[in-house]
Amino acid sequence: MGKIYEGEFPLERMISFHKLLEQYDIMAESDDEFLARKAKYVLQAQAPYPELRDGFSDVALLKKYEKVIKIILQDSFSSVLSKNEIKTASLPYYDINFNGTERFEKIIKAAGEGFELKERGIPEKLGYIMGCTIILNFYYGYRLDFKRPLFYDIPDAKGVMKHYRILYNADFLELIPTKKAKKLNKEDVNELLEDFDNLELWKEKIPPGSFISKGFVISNMFDATTEHAISEIKSSLISNDKRAGNNFIENLQEVFKSFFDILDIKVGFVSYNPNEQKFEKVHGNQMNSYLLQDKDMESCCNALCQGSYGKLLEDKDYFAVADVDKYYEMSEGRAPYKGLKEQGIKSAIFAPIANDGKLLGVLELVSTNVNELNGVNARKLDDIMPFIVTAVMRSAAEEANLIDAIIQHECTTVHSSVYWKFREKAKRFIGDGLSGDQPSFNEIVFREVYPLYGQIDIKDSSKARNLAIQRDLMIQLSTIKDIISSAWEKNKLPVYEELIFRVNNLFEEIRDVLNTNSEQAIFDFVKEEVLPVLDHLKSTDGQLKEAVLAYEEEIDDNTESYYDHRKDYDESVMRINKELAAVIDQKQEEAQKMYPHYFERYKTDGVEHNMYIGDSISGERKYNSLYLHNLRLWQLQVMCEMENTHYNLKPELPIPLDVASLMLVYSTSLSIRFRMDEKRFDVDGTYNARYEVIKKRIDKSYIKGTNERLTQTGKLAIVYSQKKDELEYLRYISFLKSKGYFTNNIEIVELEGLQGVTGLKAIRAEILYKKGQETENTYTYDDLMEELKA
Repeated sequence: MGKIYEGEFPLERMISFHKLLEQYDIMAESDDEFLARKAKYVLQAQAPYPELRDGFSDVALLKKYEKVIKIILQDSFSSVLSKNEIKTASLPYYDINFNGTERFEKIIKAAGEGFELKERGIPEKLGYIMGCTIILNFYYGYRLDFKRPLFYDIPDAKGVMKHYRILYNADFLELIPTKKAKKLNKEDVNELLEDFDNLELWKEKIPPGSFISKGFVISNMFDATTEHAISEIKSSLISNDKRAGNNFIENLQEVFKSFFDILDIKVGFVSYNPNEQKFEKVHGNQMNSYLLQDKDMESCCNALCQGSYGKLLEDKDYFAVADVDKYYEMSEGRAPYKGLKEQGIKSAIFAPIANDGKLLGVLELVSTNVNELNGVNARKLDDIMPFIVTAVMRSAAEEANLIDAIIQHECTTVHSSVYWKFREKAKRFIGDGLSGDQPSFNEIVFREVYPLYGQIDIKDSSKARNLAIQRDLMIQLSTIKDIISSAWEKNKLPVYEELIFRVNNLFEEIRDVLNTNSEQAIFDFVKEEVLPVLDHLKSTDGQLKEAVLAYEEEIDDNTESYYDHRKDYDESVMRINKELAAVIDQKQEEAQKMYPHYFERYKTDGVEHNMYIGDSISGERKYNSLYLHNLRLWQLQVMCEMENTHYNLKPELPIPLDVASLMLVYSTSLSIRFRMDEKRFDVDGTYNARYEVIKKRIDKSYIKGTNERLTQTGKLAIVYSQKKDELEYLRYISFLKSKGYFTNNIEIVELEGLQGVTGLKAIRAEILYKKGQETENTYTYDDLMEELKA
């Protein structure tokens, strides 16, 4: 026995039975002879030991006077109820217990040697303050509600944690002030309540040892394990991060151990997909399923037997298996008993998680002991299934919101810079609906914004793609020819010869050039006429079987054809797009901090982007043309950095594809409108459509009077129509040349007229590449101005 509070405390302990003995003093004078005789017996037993009335602080005396104390407390601790009641005499805020009932002592003994009984959850700091609140209530007379449930957590002999609620009877306890006690007025108490967490203030007003706690309390306990487990399950399920939390399942299993009084119990979950009638794995840390085992999903019919299917899916009732081995034998090894037996499970309960007759998932409880889980204790789940259903429904709603958020982030173009406008419209939409009006999501338009466009295109991507396809088809046809030629050598069947003839013709057709329909023609030929022959050879000729199997191993499952050179091409394009997109995405975060603007990026055979900047997009932030110029300079730098990223990536690519870069400068402001049907922004109005026409055609344009394409590897082309734009960008290029972005090779060219567009010119600046160098600093328009002043 010892203190629960080892530091300073406002109450000095003094064990005394004086208040109880005072009751016996009165009873000794009673007219009831039986009561009087009994009271005198108790008083006579105590009389030789005045310290039991006067009080003592030495805990060792409890053992010394154990027999006398038992006599004094015999009415408070009935021997008739000793085997049923969980009861002990104790001191508040101290781990001092004595004169416990037989059941109390049995519980403590089962907990094991070295177990220390402690009240749950009273930290040292709060312990002192709670001691003070007792003094404020019982001595100073201030009514402060400090009551809270108190528990003892005690493991049983099996190791299952039990929880006992404590109810104190303090009739035999009084508080006596010492010389350290201070007089407190209402202002003092108000000051304490207003600064409740200030421990030093509490110590100042109610110093340590300023009161004596004289007497003892009677601790009545009852087993609240089930109620506590239900509460803990509710708390676990309410938490927002239950699936992400590392200890959610582990903690939940501990609670279920207490709830069922079973040490060996494990918890699993599956969700139910009603559209496909499948059980699906619930993703999360330590989330397991004993129905699915290692599978991500399984048809309900395959995962369950007829009886369990009917119970869970049709009746929405518990399905309990008390003896897995028994039912495994009876079912001749069918599901779900086969999977359970393979996992070493001996008994299980499967509980449907359903709402309004619709199945959402299944709670799985399993044990490695026979009959531990059964149809009887399955009924205990009635008390907690409503909370599990609520939690699953909330998780489903959260997951739906998360899916929407991912779609919003990954699949639509509602950029963060314009999100405020969509929120505005959405709030109005909700308000109209609540007001009884017909809600409609009006189109969103941003007027007088300035566009910026750029692209880094993979050079001759169509040629590279066709060459990869051509090589794969030639290899595939050659392999087919070798197999069928071997078959012809063994069996001179005319059909083999005819197939070889057609294979040769197809091979010659694609040797020099790949026509538009060649790939599909060869695919159809192989599928409809070659594969049946190969299947026949595989089943009838042992030697050719190996050749056919080797051929089949080279066939890609998705394309159903050879996918070697095409794979290299696709991987090269994918890596280029990924790396270039990563550069501009990262840089965009910096650019948005300079000034908010709309940004969208696309991956095709390369990466292209659109930006729009203007007062209507920026919301409350004031717009100035300075920010347009700054964004143009930023775009120029980022295009060079993307080029450098490709330059360093190119040696690592399976196919060393080249890229060519292009920017379009457009000085006239325009309007963009969010197209509700297409879920994207587009330029608004016929006049503004000219910008889109130019943007789509300039990458195919030629230098005027020549057959030379505008875009070239190693050069950045900047297309414009106004002289002021030319001067502005020459200034930027000169500045960035000094920072190591460009060489001295800079030219101005005039472009051939495009359909409906004339008068375009372009600056072509040769990019200075840097091998393996870190990303350059980003220079702003202000940096440019400072450079020009110098």
